[in-house]
Amino acid sequence: MCQAVRYELEGEPEWVWQCYCRDCQLATGTGHTTIAGFHKDRVKVSGPIANYTTTGDTGGRVSRHFCPTCASRLFTTGDLPGPLMIFQSGTLDDPNSVSPTAAIYVKDKLDWDHVDPALPQFPGMEDRY
Repeated sequence: MCQAVRYELEGEPEWVWQCYCRDCQLATGTGHTTIAGFHKDRVKVSGPIANYTTTGDTGGRVSRHFCPTCASRLFTTGDLPGPLMIFQSGTLDDPNSVSPTAAIYVKDKLDWDHVDPALPQFPGMEDRY
């Protein structure tokens, strides 16, 4: 929000997902979040970053990185995505430049939050992990 942190992403994302897991609900205050995975070698971040680390559904570490000035959540790293950095699509300069290709953790979906029926749906993490 405050522009103290900027990032550049090279190329297309590895994937774009709607995530309905409970962790994403708590971290965003909404029913789901739209995330895009980029290999860390294709990412350049400038500005100060703060983070908060928890244990995810798989038992691995999950670090959510945010701006220490305005607290905007920017991206997530962790044991499971390994070399991927997972960006909140709403923080992109053009959020319409990405579209979800799957819905994950639909087992945690809130009753009032609807999944696009055109998307493949997975009860947990998409099969590639």
